[in-house]
Amino acid sequence: MMSSHIRLWLLFSISIVMLFLLFLGSVVLGYQSITILDVYQSFTNFTNSTEHLVIQSVRIPRAVIALFVGAALAVSGVLMQTLTKNPLSAPEILGVNAGAGLGVVLAVSVFSFTSLQTFVWFAFLGAAIAMMTVFGLGALDGKGLTPMQLVLAGAAMSALFGSMTQGLLVLNESALEQVLFWLAGSVSGRSLDLLWAVLPYMIVGFGIMLFLASSFNVLAMGDDVATGLGLKTTFMKVMIGLIVILLAGGAVSVAGPIGFIGIVIPNMVRKLVGTDHRVVLPFSAILGANLLLLSDIVSRYVIMPQEIPVGVMTALIGTPVFIYIARKGVRSS
Repeated sequence: MMSSHIRLWLLFSISIVMLFLLFLGSVVLGYQSITILDVYQSFTNFTNSTEHLVIQSVRIPRAVIALFVGAALAVSGVLMQTLTKNPLSAPEILGVNAGAGLGVVLAVSVFSFTSLQTFVWFAFLGAAIAMMTVFGLGALDGKGLTPMQLVLAGAAMSALFGSMTQGLLVLNESALEQVLFWLAGSVSGRSLDLLWAVLPYMIVGFGIMLFLASSFNVLAMGDDVATGLGLKTTFMKVMIGLIVILLAGGAVSVAGPIGFIGIVIPNMVRKLVGTDHRVVLPFSAILGANLLLLSDIVSRYVIMPQEIPVGVMTALIGTPVFIYIARKGVRSS
């Protein structure tokens, strides 16, 4: 019988190898023919050839962005599910996606900005405002933040922000043309400058996540048990909110509202490695990156030579899993 430690290291090794292969596949595969030798020579002997330009300016940025965005969304999903005690929770449950989308639409339709760099900061700000508003609504009665309060407040804010976004787009058709591809969720056409703008905040979020992983195990036991063990539950929930703002807000601001990664990956990881957040969180980050890289590769071939947004592909992959988890939850209740 294989020991649990050996099994974990084996799964970790397989996940890392998959990450390397999918990253390489993201650089090589697509409509433009690229070889592994082209990739190597683009770094060692850059010649301004079409292949080298595609690798350096398109494929590498795309793969790097997919890696960080997938990891951030998966980790955010784990924390959302810990916070709400709901396996179907994800960053969008607390209005992060809706707030980010409203921020981008405001930037285009109200302030007439056209720079993708500006879109990033408006989306980041919208996601942060959405999260802070949800926490404020959840704490109105002064009794603390219960999972049900957070879910209800998040649903209300998502509906409100979504309606405001649709209203602004109806009134301004030119804004719709500029942000439609972003709203569908995509890692295509993004430069690394967009990622560098928010990467420091995402790194801080990952750092806080690892530092508090043991405390998340206590919080997952329930508020009463966690309080009895001396954990400051309100503080921990606020910290989860902060991490989600940094990670999911940063991811959505760069790639748009990509769904289902925060639902599919955490549930898959718990099946593989258990519920210890010290293991679940890093594994989720790796597998989240793997899933988004894989989805992005597949999205290039569905209607080649055109591509579909990767957010559509993750929805196609995630919807059956979402239905399975929901049906399983209903049967077990």
